[in-house]
Amino acid sequence: MEVLHLTNIDSAIGPLFLAASDRGLVALEFDARLPGQQSIRPNPRHLREEHHDVRFENASCSMQRYADELEEYFSGKRREFNFPLDLRGTDFQLACWRALLAIPYGETRTYADIARAVGKPNAFRAVGMANNRNPIAIVVPCHRVLASDGTLCGYGGGLDVKRKLLELEGALTGVLAA
Repeated sequence: MEVLHLTNIDSAIGPLFLAASDRGLVALEFDARLPGQQSIRPNPRHLREEHHDVRFENASCSMQRYADELEEYFSGKRREFNFPLDLRGTDFQLACWRALLAIPYGETRTYADIARAVGKPNAFRAVGMANNRNPIAIVVPCHRVLASDGTLCGYGGGLDVKRKLLELEGALTGVLAA
């Protein structure tokens, strides 16, 4: 049975939920989620079931490394995260998320740029769906992806949060309002 360690932290953009396996961070989710957004958070109804292959443990101490690096990011002292990630998804999603990880701090790309980066130049809508399914917000920086016309669009934490993250990184030069 796999154990996922959980914690909630306060941040400059609001409460965040974190989950990690023994291999690394599995999820970083915004407290407020849009309808239909996926979540790794345990559902109390599922915890009552007799058979499940994941056990959830609240573990703020073992999650401190993640919290510390995120606090440094929000205070402008960190541009890269050093903790391990345990990304879980389809081959296409993983390719998209790795392309997101390659976007430097303070820069943006378009969905079309990411589609080209993963070798599927016409798959910009599929890239958008992969971004939508990104389980590790902020760290896997889908906030750095813009529409082809340079506008802010589509972000699980909301466009206000996307704008705040891009402002923090100094990446709003030339970015148009949604």
